[in-house]
Amino acid sequence: MGNPRCRACDAELSETFVDLGMSPMSNAFLTADQTRTMEPFYPLHVYVCGKCFLMQLEQFETPERIFGDYAYFSSYSDTWLAHARAYVGQVVERFRLAANTCVVELASNDGYLLQYFQQRGFSVLGIEPAKNVAKAAIAKGIPTETVFFGTRTARDLAARGHQADLLIGNNVLAHVPDLNDFVAGMKIILKPGGILTMEFPHVVRLMEFNQFDTIYHEHFSYFSFLAVEQVFVRHGLTLFDVEELPTHGGSLRIYGCHAGADRPVEARVARMKSFEAERGMDCLDTYRGFDEKVKRAKRDILRFFIDAKHRGKTIVGYGAAAKGNTLLNYCGIRTDFLDFVVDRSPEKQGKFLPGTHIPVYAPEKVAERRPDYVFILPWNIRDEIVRMMGHIRQWGGQFVVPIPEVEVIS
Repeated sequence: MGNPRCRACDAELSETFVDLGMSPMSNAFLTADQTRTMEPFYPLHVYVCGKCFLMQLEQFETPERIFGDYAYFSSYSDTWLAHARAYVGQVVERFRLAANTCVVELASNDGYLLQYFQQRGFSVLGIEPAKNVAKAAIAKGIPTETVFFGTRTARDLAARGHQADLLIGNNVLAHVPDLNDFVAGMKIILKPGGILTMEFPHVVRLMEFNQFDTIYHEHFSYFSFLAVEQVFVRHGLTLFDVEELPTHGGSLRIYGCHAGADRPVEARVARMKSFEAERGMDCLDTYRGFDEKVKRAKRDILRFFIDAKHRGKTIVGYGAAAKGNTLLNYCGIRTDFLDFVVDRSPEKQGKFLPGTHIPVYAPEKVAERRPDYVFILPWNIRDEIVRMMGHIRQWGGQFVVPIPEVEVIS
């Protein structure tokens, strides 16, 4: 078997960005019975393409197996809901969206975003492949197609009159194994004068802040602006604006339209290209060395746990997040270090984390156990968690954040 090939440009992949060893699917939560059976682990090995500089994992499972039934519900994060609400107000004002605007969201989850468009009277349609998540959106009154998106789905929707004036995809582009088919489908479903916006974590910030835990099998690709623009241009779509966001430790929001549309390219595009060029995102040497940086982070995280346990301290986790499962499996942290994890989502409560088999409970369990430390796994919403769980200070409890480096918060 030869080297894998780039999912964007088909070049051979030979350059390693980081190798996190073997790991289970990060959202494959287990029942008690499943913890007594064999669990599949797959290589978590990220390559960087020497031609188009797209960072990517190999595909080991089908999207149907990964996303057919999904444990992540966007509405359980107050921070993310506030972000969605702010986006709606911003885009409606900027593009002066009329009442008859058709808004389509790809990977619409439980309707967390489209509900705010619907409240303003817009026509909305969600496309969400996870049946359990789509069911929650439909229960809210959000029209939702339970299907995977690509050219076939796009043609079907367009034939039924569901082309988009505004096409949205938040944190979905990374989840797509057939990247070219997905972006080609976006061109089909977007009206001639339509606008698309996509959000995804920015590789520059991943590297700068050592966010290795954002790497997991459900994230097939990791984007710089340099890499993503090449994909969209290949399919006749122009990126006319880009902005940096604080979400997920540092993300990009790109704005696109059909090539040849009468829409000027904003100055922020040139500035982003210069920003990435200055950081060497078009040079393979830039990507080398990250693997060793991750190994140092692993040693620092384990040093905290070992020291705390030597001092007789109790530690529990907050947030059964996908990124947390990458971190725990890579570092080899199980119930010998972390007693349990709590999460607001009923879909995860009563189950066990993949690989580590750490039990998941409701947040009320923290007050019952009164631990010395609460280890925050979804560090991107640390402020929300510290605010919600501030009562741990009543017994002298402290928070711990592992990324970009171990930090104890009193």
